Amino acid sequence: MNLINLSWKNILIKPLSTTLSLVLFALGVGIITLLMLINNQVQEKFEKNLAGVDMVVGAKGSPLQLILSSIYHIDYPTGNISLREAAIIKKHPRIAPLVEKTIPLALGDSYKTFRIVGTEHSYVELYDSAAAANTALWSKDMEVTLGAKVAKELNLKVGEEFFSAHGFMAEAHSHEESPLRIVSILPKTNTVLDQLILTNINTIRLLHKEPEIEFDEEDEEDNHKGHDDHEHHSHDDHSHNEASKEPVDMDDPKQGLTSMLVFFRTPMGNIMLPNFINQNTNMQTAAPAFETNRLYEMMGVGTDALRILAFVIIFISGLSVFISLFNSLKDRKYELALMRVMGASRLKLFFLIILEGLMIAILGYILGLLLSHGGMSIFSGAAEEAYQYSFDGWRFLKEEVYILLGALAIGIVAALIPALMVYKTDISETLGR
Repeated sequence: MNLINLSWKNILIKPLSTTLSLVLFALGVGIITLLMLINNQVQEKFEKNLAGVDMVVGAKGSPLQLILSSIYHIDYPTGNISLREAAIIKKHPRIAPLVEKTIPLALGDSYKTFRIVGTEHSYVELYDSAAAANTALWSKDMEVTLGAKVAKELNLKVGEEFFSAHGFMAEAHSHEESPLRIVSILPKTNTVLDQLILTNINTIRLLHKEPEIEFDEEDEEDNHKGHDDHEHHSHDDHSHNEASKEPVDMDDPKQGLTSMLVFFRTPMGNIMLPNFINQNTNMQTAAPAFETNRLYEMMGVGTDALRILAFVIIFISGLSVFISLFNSLKDRKYELALMRVMGASRLKLFFLIILEGLMIAILGYILGLLLSHGGMSIFSGAAEEAYQYSFDGWRFLKEEVYILLGALAIGIVAALIPALMVYKTDISETLGR
């Protein structure tokens, strides 16, 4: 007697009740697994992109917004800080000895929603020192280095030029007078670098420089006509270099920085720097580790509620399996008694019912995995479109094995009472009715 084949046929006898049990079981398993996948990959990306940054200094506003915009590049900056204030961090006698290094960031432009970041080569070294050493990074104004994802998604190649857009929206105004030239493409790093366009800080200033007002007077036009062609072309070729030599207003935030990534030489920096900056300047500080944990806590309220809902659904699905098996015994008592007469032992019939519960649990678990990983793929697509962050919908976690063991345990518990009833069934009493 093939118990597995017989159990499968018994499950198919009542398709409606079996389907209900499977759907409930799959929903419970699917929600729990989806939450695990999202939490695992979000935390992995957040921790990897922190890259050891101790603190971020930027314009006053929301500290969490400062972290999201400067480290994860998924929010709008809080504003700009002037170069004079930024210099305090490395020049003030009270706090400079506490700081090991800083990395400046200048934001504000994008190309087809991929953000352009003005910074130094040390920013690349922060995430991939090998890529920084082996890649010919930007060296002049209006030169850019692309992240691997940017180059792949937009099909861009070294030597090509493009026009950036002000802001982070796809339909933003383009700087058509200032083309950016691609000089290199970084290898894939699985960090935030993959989704960025990197250049120097002066390029960001040049892109945001307001054009000079042109007068329409005839004498002004005549003066322009007096220049020969050679002078005209020479001026065009070197316009950006000349602009870069113009003095920068140290007190103008528009010509300053968006933020600075700070690395401490000593733990005392965590204590002294925030108080000094927040109380004595127009800047604010934000600790990435603290703000990220606060973000996890904010997300945790929703995920905890969904997790509780998933356990309730699984409990209801287990109850549904129990009711289905219990009710089916009423119609199968005579059939089971005949099986005993034909040589089936009590123990064999006991395992027959347990197998039915296990089969429903396994099928529900498989459907739940398909739902969760499929849902993760959908979430990945939405996250990539909105924030340029990609997630792997078909990455499997070791914790999913524990969910399988839990599912099997629920299947056994749900089938245990009906199986015990079959085990105790009296053959003569059942057949004598």
